Amino acid sequence: MNPFAFTQPKDIDGVLAALAADGGADFDTAIRPVAGGTNLFDLMKEGVMHPAAVVDINAISGEGLDSIDDTDDGGLRLGALARNADTAYDAKVRERYPLLSSAMLAAASPQLRNMATNGGNLLQRTRCVYFYDVGTPCNKREPGTGCPAKAGVNRQLAILGASEKCIATHPSDMCVALRALDATVHVRSRDGARTIPFAEFHRLPGDQPEIDTNLRPDELITHITLPDASRFAAHSAYIKVRDRLSYAFALVSVAAALDVDEGGTIRAARIALGGVAHKPWRVEEAEGALEGKLATDAAFKEAATRILQGARGYGQNDFKVPLAHNAIVQALQTAAKGTDYAKGERP
Repeated sequence: MNPFAFTQPKDIDGVLAALAADGGADFDTAIRPVAGGTNLFDLMKEGVMHPAAVVDINAISGEGLDSIDDTDDGGLRLGALARNADTAYDAKVRERYPLLSSAMLAAASPQLRNMATNGGNLLQRTRCVYFYDVGTPCNKREPGTGCPAKAGVNRQLAILGASEKCIATHPSDMCVALRALDATVHVRSRDGARTIPFAEFHRLPGDQPEIDTNLRPDELITHITLPDASRFAAHSAYIKVRDRLSYAFALVSVAAALDVDEGGTIRAARIALGGVAHKPWRVEEAEGALEGKLATDAAFKEAATRILQGARGYGQNDFKVPLAHNAIVQALQTAAKGTDYAKGERP
């Protein structure tokens, strides 16, 4: 691990001043905030990231960064410092956003969920083996060196939205649910506050795979807001297909939510995928095509086909294309049933 400075400001202004202190260092050495540290410290130990300084934000109090609160428009505010476990088990989240609760409980392990924070979850980085192996080329870790994953070990990697530069996938479960729920990310810097729609927060690799998000190095995530999603609470499902039941990243995951009338007609749909792209994947056109249709297997299969248009494998991950299709159908079938999901219980 490289040497680094360590500071513990007592308020947000102190954190923002610290983050702005490097005057725009390159992405690899930029000053980093840390809360749970469940991903950042691993990357530093492996020599993947080399921040010049780490700013511990856990000492901040009185700013609401660790709280979960109602918003004036019927939604919910999730503090960036709130732990994943506290968020997943929060009564408001379980009752009004069971999709989010279930996605978060499918992630990592209880020990990691007790440490990891909501803001940090948004910023975790890919688990591509070449990214973590500093002895191999990787455009995400060292731009311009190549992407050996395309012809190498790519079983867990992208089938959608990839580029010639990178076929990595985003590892978060929480983010898949947040994308389906149309969340908004709130950030602050010394220049002031701004909001980033969740659809625009993460980036596809393009020609700059080393940049994961549209968050600036001098900005701090303060909270995440969710709009009122009460119409979806009774019909939602999170399906995660992985190699083992716990402590494993998704090969494919699907967050599905339906607004269904008493006759079984779909009034609205939300479908987001994880484990398939550089960011949570959602195709609104496919959701719109479900509106006005009966919640049938035929309609769900058609939606899955639309969502996966253009999907392709790279050899070892070819199986993920039909796997993703089946997972989308299964998630929509489960959501349509309603079952006990509306109570915030896991299927």
